[in-house]
Amino acid sequence: MARIAGVDIPDNKRGEISLTYIYGIGRRSAQNILGQANVDKDKKVKEWNDDESNAVRAIIAEQFRIEGALRSEVQLSIKRLMDIGCYRGLRHRRGLPVRGQSTKNNARTRKGKRKTVANKKKATKG
Repeated sequence: MARIAGVDIPDNKRGEISLTYIYGIGRRSAQNILGQANVDKDKKVKEWNDDESNAVRAIIAEQFRIEGALRSEVQLSIKRLMDIGCYRGLRHRRGLPVRGQSTKNNARTRKGKRKTVANKKKATKG
């Protein structure tokens, strides 16, 4: 396995797909990186030579914020929203969908497993 930016990327996949295993790099960014490094995007990672892999590493290091730095930046952005008390911050704090989705029926991914609430028992006469 090739190691780029502290992440093992799969050898047996095309370079374009393998680079997406790095947090912060999607398909479009991977295509741009390979284009700048003059590496064929259809070439598998195990077929890359040292010069090609070093060129990819250099481009990623100088142009992209990835992995730990990006994760911490995202968390700080969310914390800032929560601290200023804006609507999005309140949604994050309550664990509800942030981007306007309906919560009446769905939103289970964000809300978690269903918590059944029992009805109040009616008082019996007698």
